[in-house]
Amino acid sequence: QLQLVESGGGLVQPGGSLRLSCATSGRGLHDYGVGWFRQAPGKEREPLACISSSGASTNYADSVKGRFTISRDNAKNMMYLQMNSLKPEDTAVYYCRATMRANYWGQGTQVTVSS
Repeated sequence: QLQLVESGGGLVQPGGSLRLSCATSGRGLHDYGVGWFRQAPGKEREPLACISSSGASTNYADSVKGRFTISRDNAKNMMYLQMNSLKPEDTAVYYCRATMRANYWGQGTQVTVSS
């Protein structure tokens, strides 16, 4: 069983940056595909970015392409989401997910982009 805990959320002004982290435990992360999602109030949870188990392949939603970067450190069992040029519409709860035959989710971290 894999456990995930996000951190790094907070309040940031438009145009600012945040780096989200997702610490995993319970099993080695290297076998899992991982990704970041977000859910804004009244909206469905949407996928933002994913990265392959080796880190060689990434994919991004159009809404964050060029602004967000997903990465992982299998040796540390960590994954990250670097978010730049943040916009008010990026305000949401952000979740990390790991997948290997099943999906494992973190509890989420709030990101608020506001002046």
